[in-house]
Amino acid sequence: MAERSFEKEVQMLKLGEGDEFTGEGILAITKALLESGVGYVGGYQGAPISHLMDVLADAEEILSDLDVRFEANASEAAAAAMLSASVHYPIRGAVTFKGSVGVNVASDALANLASAGVTGGALIIIGEDYGEGSSIMQERSYAFAMKSQIWMIEPRPNLQSIVKAVEQGFLLSEATNTPVMLMLGIRSCHLTGSFKTRDNKRPPFTVQQALSEPRKNISRVVLPPMSYVQEQEKVNIRWPAAQSYIRKQKLNEIFAPENSAVGIVMQGGMYNNVISVLQRLGMADLYGNADIALYVLNVTYPLINDEFLEFCSNKNAVLVIEQGQPEFIEQTFGSMLFRAESKTKLYGKNLLPMAGEYTGDVLMKGLVSFFEKTATPFQNPQNEAPSSKAQESAQAELSKSVPIRPPGFCVGCPERPIFAAMKLVEQDLGQHQIAGDIGCHLFAALPPFEIGGSTMGYGLGPASNAAFDGGGTKRSISILGDGGFWHNGLSSSIGNAVFNKSDSVIVIIDNYFSAATGGQDLPSSRALNSSKSTKHTIAEAVKGIGVSWVRQIDDTYQVEQLRSILHEALTTEYNGPKIIIASSECMLNRQRREKPQFDKMLRNKKRVEKVRFGVDEDICTGDHACIRLSGCPSLSLKKSDDPLRDDPVASIDQNCVGCGNCGEVASAAMLCPSFYRADIVLNPATLERFWTKFRQRLINWLQELRQRKRLDFQEIAP
Repeated sequence: MAERSFEKEVQMLKLGEGDEFTGEGILAITKALLESGVGYVGGYQGAPISHLMDVLADAEEILSDLDVRFEANASEAAAAAMLSASVHYPIRGAVTFKGSVGVNVASDALANLASAGVTGGALIIIGEDYGEGSSIMQERSYAFAMKSQIWMIEPRPNLQSIVKAVEQGFLLSEATNTPVMLMLGIRSCHLTGSFKTRDNKRPPFTVQQALSEPRKNISRVVLPPMSYVQEQEKVNIRWPAAQSYIRKQKLNEIFAPENSAVGIVMQGGMYNNVISVLQRLGMADLYGNADIALYVLNVTYPLINDEFLEFCSNKNAVLVIEQGQPEFIEQTFGSMLFRAESKTKLYGKNLLPMAGEYTGDVLMKGLVSFFEKTATPFQNPQNEAPSSKAQESAQAELSKSVPIRPPGFCVGCPERPIFAAMKLVEQDLGQHQIAGDIGCHLFAALPPFEIGGSTMGYGLGPASNAAFDGGGTKRSISILGDGGFWHNGLSSSIGNAVFNKSDSVIVIIDNYFSAATGGQDLPSSRALNSSKSTKHTIAEAVKGIGVSWVRQIDDTYQVEQLRSILHEALTTEYNGPKIIIASSECMLNRQRREKPQFDKMLRNKKRVEKVRFGVDEDICTGDHACIRLSGCPSLSLKKSDDPLRDDPVASIDQNCVGCGNCGEVASAAMLCPSFYRADIVLNPATLERFWTKFRQRLINWLQELRQRKRLDFQEIAP
């Protein structure tokens, strides 16, 4: 079950000539693909374009009607390899995944694709979530585009520009026989807007036709001596063709008012932020009309020498706004100016930060510095001067008093008890070398668990511990999710451990979905999927490649059972890889699945039960070990109602989903028995109502007797 459904929205993909589309960026991209006559699409889910895969999956019937092949690929590498269909055949193909980690995974296929060149248009749509909102290492895909000579388009963040970029991406690819990257920031993926649509096109040459009319061209195979010729073709044919096409089609935009002595050059994706700051400085209106010359790079690679020099020809200074590091674009423009012996002064990273997201405040400081250095008049908005030292000092003080908020497990997450069990085993056997992996389970590296201190790539958790498998007094432990297992882990991690006879412990967390990327189905998902093959167990897969020590637990909330299995794995005399598969459904997906059913039963006046847990304040000791071993967001502290107690007591708030982890942890760790379970019945049956009233009356009668001192519970206690 994906994070959200687009079943209703995808109907807009059927809009025809002259209709108006209104919606989100990822839907607009899909519509643009269909209007461009794409023949096949694929990809791997991952923020910020994970929803694009969900849109394509929900639109699979529409795609099929147009003879468009859709593939939910096992990894980014598999997606990029799919583009080989455009090498020999005039078929337009597109794949999508997260950059830059997706580009890293797909690098082998992308490098071969770029060297071989393409016949049909090949578009790689990558989502770059650079900045503090990102969940990955801070890198740019730009370096890969330069290295392999793949053209990169970064359109202005509005639906019209994005739709045009899809169409022009295919045309640029075909005009130069080169794959093209379409780079979109997270805001571009999820902004909303409208544009005039065109009719969808059936691909003029389909994958079915390619199968019936197979082709080959030995010059497209990446082997010597063809690979040497392909390098020369890149430089002498494809590169000039790309520069010529970009310039003739005016893919880059120049907004040049008369007599502008200075100018700003920017990536297309930075346009909205720059215009917003210029408006604040009184140098642009609400419609984006600026008082200063703007050169918007909707194509950031390759850069056009003549076009840039013409822009700079009558200007004293130019500021390059290039988010991220290193400053690839700025260095190239600096080289162009130097070789042309231009007197235009170039500013860039000397006024703007080398690293970090270019937010409005960051751009404000950089632009004000640029205008001051070039004596360009501007207006400071009322009460909005550039940040002073006093403001910066106040922000620094605030950072000391307000704690950071790192990511953590969701309420009721089935992975939390796994790490609680590991902490309990740690108390018995001491600390072990533990490696993490990409996925939700990486949150265990943070408090309160602090388990695992490294991550090397999706599915590479066990492989990253390989150096520690050479023997010793303790065994290493590695964590792997079911998403990472099917992505890369089965071959690169488990196969590697079997082949090298690794005496390690591997914990595979199976939550039924690729949960961290939006809850998409996997080969091991329990759900029935009409277009995909599911219910292939992880246990059978690992046994199939030679693992003989396998333990499966189907309820991760059983902390005591988990602790026992972990203890066995770490102390057994068996020499070889030991795999523990801990399975429980992702709580977020479970809630998405059950809540509509629950609401429907309530509306139909049917009986429904909800499980909730609580803490008895009279029994709670205030030790708070339950919080240290659970970390559930619904488990917190509150001031005790007892006037004789100063210490706060544990408390479970209304966010509780009834998973029972807190009570299980308390039992396994032999903590105080203060947790209780309450079964809340909604729309109870007639008999239940009767017994509830009877019990309440009996309790009230006994309480009255006690208040009148006619009944003493201490006397009748055994």
